[in-house]
Amino acid sequence: MNEQLLFDELKTVVPDLARAEHKMSRWDCRSDCSRLLIELKCRRTHYPTLLLEKKKYDAMLSKADELGYEPLYINSTPKGIYVFNLKDLDIEFKVEHKHPATTAFGNRSRVAKEVGYLCIETQGYKFDNEIKKD
Repeated sequence: MNEQLLFDELKTVVPDLARAEHKMSRWDCRSDCSRLLIELKCRRTHYPTLLLEKKKYDAMLSKADELGYEPLYINSTPKGIYVFNLKDLDIEFKVEHKHPATTAFGNRSRVAKEVGYLCIETQGYKFDNEIKKD
């Protein structure tokens, strides 16, 4: 799955879902009706934990708080789509030196990044035509 297909899938349950205004935004889309701020990631491999950069986490929480929205991190893997509400999570972040500078733009040099890992089983839920779990 790619990001456009993931966006299209989510739009079936959040009809007003709209892309971020700027390509380099810290989030990919939002819904004003559902009050959601969403970052999308598509993984080619399924892992039991999914990586999240602290910079993105902080930016999403700050903007979502400012807007009164829910900050969601939505990942697709070959085994499904997983949703994480960032404001409900206690994430342990650490600096790692093994990550590429970028993934989308071909710069494969390694840089230090502060990252945390989200456990699919205990911190998220599998998307099943529902974007918010109560």
